[in-house]
Amino acid sequence: MSKAKENRFDDIFDVVRLIPHGRVTSYGAIAKYLGGGGARMVGWAMNASHGELDVPAHRVVNRNGLLTGKHHFGGNKMQELLESEGVKIEKDQVVDFKKLFWNPSDELL
Repeated sequence: MSKAKENRFDDIFDVVRLIPHGRVTSYGAIAKYLGGGGARMVGWAMNASHGELDVPAHRVVNRNGLLTGKHHFGGNKMQELLESEGVKIEKDQVVDFKKLFWNPSDELL
C-alpha cells in the first residue's frame, strides 16, 4: 500500500473511532468530512481495518443504512456487533437509520 493511501486510511480510522456506541454513519459521510477520496476509499479502509481492534468498522454502513460490508465480517458478525450496542437490524438494514445516523460534519466541528 502506498504511503499516501496508508495515511488516508489512518485519517479514516481516526474518524471511525469517534462514532459513538449505538450509532452509525455512512461511507459517504466520512468521505465528505475528510474532503475527498470518495465513499469507495472509506470502504477499502473499513475492509483493511479488520486487524485493527480499536476501529469499530461495524458502525459504518451505506447511505441507506444497509449492511453492505457485512460479508467482510463473516457470517452475521456485523449485525451481531450492532445489535449488541442496541441497534436494531431488519433485513440487513438499520432500523431508525436517520435517528441513529452520526454525521461527522455536524458532530466534529
